[in-house]
Amino acid sequence: MPSSVQTAREFALAAHGSQPYGQHPYVYHLDAVAELLAPFGEQAQVAAYLHDTVEDTATTLEEIAARFGRPMADCVAILTDEQGETRSVRKAKTNAKLAATSNTLALTVKAADRLANLLECHSGACDKLEMYRQEQEAFRKSAWRDGLCDDLWQRIDGIFHQGQ
Repeated sequence: MPSSVQTAREFALAAHGSQPYGQHPYVYHLDAVAELLAPFGEQAQVAAYLHDTVEDTATTLEEIAARFGRPMADCVAILTDEQGETRSVRKAKTNAKLAATSNTLALTVKAADRLANLLECHSGACDKLEMYRQEQEAFRKSAWRDGLCDDLWQRIDGIFHQGQ
């Protein structure tokens, strides 16, 4: 019987299909987030695989709830960017949602997702590092909680402080 992590990975791979992540298949990003979340347990890794399914595919929160339970669907709902006509509008709405939540699983996954994106950019594989730098203050104010996944936040901060 496959683990819940493997089931979530297979579900996400089917949902994302041939969607790319930069020069890689999308699973590259999902595996990177799940690896960062390994120390946080199985539910964190399940959420890692599911975090972009509603935002980037035809998957619904109802499908997530039916397959992985309502608490996981609630987590994915928090992780899903809000709608808006521009990135700045979407991120402002999403940051407001993050600031209002007490869902520590979602906040931990969001930090790992951001760190995975930053590591990809820092390696030279993407050109969005400056965009993330401009968003960092608002993102940190909304998603950071004292004592929650501090190691992930230290790595995020380290990327932004290099070269300053």
